[in-house]
Amino acid sequence: MADTTLPAALAHQDIHLFSEETLRKQLETAETKLGYKLVHFFVDEHGVLSKIVTNQVEQFYLSPSGGTLRDKNFNLVTYSARYDMYKGLGRL
Repeated sequence: MADTTLPAALAHQDIHLFSEETLRKQLETAETKLGYKLVHFFVDEHGVLSKIVTNQVEQFYLSPSGGTLRDKNFNLVTYSARYDMYKGLGRL
């Protein structure tokens, strides 16, 4: 899961700015690997989810059973029952 540097022309695509809406949008076409949905978001120089557009995008892993989002090292980034696709609370 290597870092991906975006060309400046693509950096404006805010599908990679983390929000519940952009997460749901990415999940419509997200690849599933070992039970995780693979999604991609802008990160800052420390690899942390960015609130602004950057030139760096990282891969994150969403566990649809449990609602946890993990970074490339599988560290817990965020949890929300709304992201749990199986409990009926969020129904992504």
